[in-house]
Amino acid sequence: MGKKRFGVAVAVAFLALIHVSVSLPFVMLHGISAECSDETNSDFTRFLTDHSGSQGFCLEIGNGIIDSWFMPLTKQVDIACEKVKQMDVLHEGYNIVARSQGNLVARGLIEFCDDGPKVYNYVSLAGPHAGLSSVPFCNVTGDIAEYLEGSKYLPKLNNEIPSQRNATYKDRFTSLQNLVLVMFQDDNVIVPKESSWFGFYRDGAAENEPVLSANQTQLYTEDWIGLKTLVDAGKVKFVSVPGGHDEMADPDVMKYVVPYLQNNSSSVQKLNYKTKEPLPH
Repeated sequence: MGKKRFGVAVAVAFLALIHVSVSLPFVMLHGISAECSDETNSDFTRFLTDHSGSQGFCLEIGNGIIDSWFMPLTKQVDIACEKVKQMDVLHEGYNIVARSQGNLVARGLIEFCDDGPKVYNYVSLAGPHAGLSSVPFCNVTGDIAEYLEGSKYLPKLNNEIPSQRNATYKDRFTSLQNLVLVMFQDDNVIVPKESSWFGFYRDGAAENEPVLSANQTQLYTEDWIGLKTLVDAGKVKFVSVPGGHDEMADPDVMKYVVPYLQNNSSSVQKLNYKTKEPLPH
């Protein structure tokens, strides 16, 4: 009988060690005009899983390609939120890798998903965080009032509307352990490409005016979503890589993405999914 008890104790200790050493899972969110089942995104998710050792999932919303174009982003986030809450494997927390427009859904998961599992690390690849100058009402280099009136999702995401600023969005965004913002040097889809770093044109700027860096924008200086707070805490990595829109070479993926999916479960305080209380180690 003593041997049996000893065996159980050893097994429990072994499982505890596994719990500490296994990485948090991650979800990958694809961009517009794509779907999880296409070769590019399925291969990318598999590559990240194979090289990080973490369990990864491409999170599909609706039917993929069509809904990525026509489903309102608010609804996409609602669907994504319900999906992550229903995935038991994510209940102790997870990491996110997002591509292009998928970053707008990713940030919605972080900021808007009530009672969702905690996001620890967020890697953004070619995200249009400050908007696009070439898409109507996505952001503009002219009339900021017109932009705030015409765009419903991005101003909320960036906490831009003074009368509707929400401290909860900022609190959730600043709870990230790491934020990795990857800008592609030859990106001609995200215009300006500095939007991937939260940079954009000055409100009312002429076409030939230079782009403001993130730390020159009101979003940063007034800390609307907590970007400055994260930078001051040393939790933001501004990464510039060669290539066109979301065209990342494997060595760069290994250097700038994979490390944030590896073995961080022993270095972060996990929270109970429902109560948000710290879990015992």
